[in-house]
Amino acid sequence: MVLPDFKNSTQKAGKMKPKNSPLHDPQACLFRVELASLIDEQHPLVQLSKQIDWNRFETELSSHFSETDGAPAKPTRLMVGLNYLKHTFNLSDELVVARWVENPYWQCFCGMKYFEHVPPIDPSLMTRWRKMIGEAGIEKLLEESIATGFRTRTVTEKCLANVNVDTTVQEKAVAFPTDARLYFRMLEMLVKRSRKTGLELRQSYVRVAKRAWVNAGRYFHARQHKRGRREVKRLKTFLGRLTRDIARRVEDNPEWRPSFEKLLSLSTRLLSQNQKDKDKIYSLHAPEVECIAKGKAHKKYEFGNKAALVTTSRSCFVVGAMGLHGNPYDGHTLSGSLEQAQRLCGETRKDRIKRAYVDRGYKGHGYTGAVEVHVCGPGLGRQLSASLRRWCRRRPAIEPVIGHMKNDGHLGRNYLLGEMGDRVNVMLSGAGHNLRLILARLANFFASFLPCPPVFTRFLVAFTVLVATRFRFRPAWAA
Repeated sequence: MVLPDFKNSTQKAGKMKPKNSPLHDPQACLFRVELASLIDEQHPLVQLSKQIDWNRFETELSSHFSETDGAPAKPTRLMVGLNYLKHTFNLSDELVVARWVENPYWQCFCGMKYFEHVPPIDPSLMTRWRKMIGEAGIEKLLEESIATGFRTRTVTEKCLANVNVDTTVQEKAVAFPTDARLYFRMLEMLVKRSRKTGLELRQSYVRVAKRAWVNAGRYFHARQHKRGRREVKRLKTFLGRLTRDIARRVEDNPEWRPSFEKLLSLSTRLLSQNQKDKDKIYSLHAPEVECIAKGKAHKKYEFGNKAALVTTSRSCFVVGAMGLHGNPYDGHTLSGSLEQAQRLCGETRKDRIKRAYVDRGYKGHGYTGAVEVHVCGPGLGRQLSASLRRWCRRRPAIEPVIGHMKNDGHLGRNYLLGEMGDRVNVMLSGAGHNLRLILARLANFFASFLPCPPVFTRFLVAFTVLVATRFRFRPAWAA
């Protein structure tokens, strides 16, 4: 797919209050095509756009913008709609903007009045917008997806009585960490920064380090581990020499300290870490990445952060999603997960959550709130009633939800930067899952009004005749 030229598409947005959505403009244009003449009003995306409270975002996110500084920001509905579409259909920032130009339903969903032929924004603006509104603003997107689920009856208040809670690993978009790769990449970063700032090195070691990195990979692939470890040791020696050389020169020239302070700290940590240490560095561009072992046979270790999810047991609707750092014990995350779920469900529904079902990884959770917590597993439900045992057997229903969020959404591989990006991606993935459920329900609901197929029509006529003869009444069409 050929991406359009984003540089010449539109003006960059600023930090002033956002513009109004084009739908609010009463002025008609004779030479442009209105979307109302192109789209089907019964399309699920059109119906979904009518169910979402867009004015809520304009009111609650207005505090993140200035009254006077900068150029006017892009319409809030446009930015919220693009983020919804991205996580609903599992696209990147670039692809969602490119396909927005081709799809009139997406343009209608984002509040456009006329069909647009150019991209509305540069894709990098989505990153800056997410940073501008922060985690609290992104949580509003998840909260509105839950509220829309209640409006469309995709989830009901009765479903909130029983929820399932579980944690998973949100993997970061990083390469598999090896000592040789980390040493060589760190050396490359230091040399690149030195050349950019004009710092003259005694020796850069780039050529010999690259050769050692390639040889290490070849030796380990050939099961020649002794030779491979020798090349890794050489790489560590090269990095140590380069780090000490730069540190001495920076000490003599304090004006270089701001440029090298972070890199030297990262290199020192990398050189001093051992195999059994905690808080190790697994990625240089994402030092917050953690190594998490969940006991999976096919994937012993996963590199990313932990994510806690709360779903309704009956309808598998996400009512809570949060990213966690520090690899906390599952039981210690239960209180925060349930508090977030109660907050996102709204003031009128926060007391509807009565029982939470968790797996054996939550033993010893120490939760003292108003929600009943039941640890489910073999032999743990013998003292429960028959009804509670049935709900305990529904606890694994959260596992396919996690699978859908990873395969159909962005939870499986996170491309957003930093710890804030980790937490934001979990909430947006939960919102995307909810919107997929709502779209499926709307599609089925409006499909019921389509003309019946011939086979079903014949069945309906035969059934009506059978009822008429059984109860001795004749319908109006049979008179």
